[in-house]
Amino acid sequence: MKIAILGTRGVPPAYGGFETFAGELSTRLVQRGHEVWVYCRSGVRRRQSPLFGDSRAATGVAALQTWRGVHRIELPAINHKYFETVSHALLSALDALRRDFDVVLVCNAANAFVLPLLRAKRTRVAINVDGIERKRRKWNVFGRIVYAIGEAFSASFATVVADAEVIASYYREQYQIEPVTIPYGADFPEEEDSDVLQRLGIEAGNYILYVSRFEPENNPLEVVREYERLDPLSGKAPPLVMLGHGLYAHDLVDELKRHASNRILFPGALYGPDYRTLQRHALLYIQATEVGGTHPAMIEAMASGGCVLANDAPENREVGGDAVGYFSVHEEGELAGMISEYLRNPLQRDDLRARAQRRASRLYSWERVTDAYERLFERLDA
Repeated sequence: MKIAILGTRGVPPAYGGFETFAGELSTRLVQRGHEVWVYCRSGVRRRQSPLFGDSRAATGVAALQTWRGVHRIELPAINHKYFETVSHALLSALDALRRDFDVVLVCNAANAFVLPLLRAKRTRVAINVDGIERKRRKWNVFGRIVYAIGEAFSASFATVVADAEVIASYYREQYQIEPVTIPYGADFPEEEDSDVLQRLGIEAGNYILYVSRFEPENNPLEVVREYERLDPLSGKAPPLVMLGHGLYAHDLVDELKRHASNRILFPGALYGPDYRTLQRHALLYIQATEVGGTHPAMIEAMASGGCVLANDAPENREVGGDAVGYFSVHEEGELAGMISEYLRNPLQRDDLRARAQRRASRLYSWERVTDAYERLFERLDA
């Protein structure tokens, strides 16, 4: 099949969950003999600062390249919180209309406004809606309205793909449709560790890891404050590595910077071997998200054999089952107490590690995810 993926920042992955998803799925589809095009934002470059990674999408000249056999179509986007995603999606959809794709996979419910364009040409379309985005605290009333309309358009003009049963149930109840549930995958290749631990000045098995974009509903500041309850300056608590960056939550980022120290590290957004090395060797992994579906970083932590502590949200419960420890991120002192408990109990950590790795291996495989998308694409109606 000739398949297009649009609605992400593109490949190779260098931002978040949707980009990881596009990279993992597209390369596997190519290996199975399909032709795959991924729409990418031109001018995207990652610029790492000592504290925070950053990336910007800027307008540029459209370009067509390849990455691991995947065709990259670069198109510009408006560099603005509310217009970057939708402006790029519109240009991508207009371009897709002239390329005669067999299937178009749209990512993000905010991009659902392009679905009528694609359906008008009788293109087979599916949309991965991700979580219930309008519940994110970063959006104002306008942003929430856009996502509410996106949900309705998704349900009306395409086959909806949910990455968690919690999200699928929401669409069943709200829109009386039957979504397809396909989670994300988590596979760790056999590879040598990078030198990231040495660069950060930390030791394997002696640091706590947090991975998420720095946005309010991901609660990075709450995690830092709970960690500070452990009296890290005493040296008894392992260092906290806050992996991520923030593009638009400037006040939050500024506040986080004030907590940076030699015990609370902000290396920016890291990818590839650096990211996987940090996941493999973390003593504890913290998932503090409130909304969304299957968070890739959480299942990757589980797949790496991590001891995962997660905010007690329905989506995280669905992913973690009995293989994860749960806390309430807004209950003052609860996360700090749980960290202290697991630092004192290596047998408890080892039990969770074994459970998490078994669960990830059983439920979250990129090959199984690719199988599911292949089946979905084959049965989509034009």
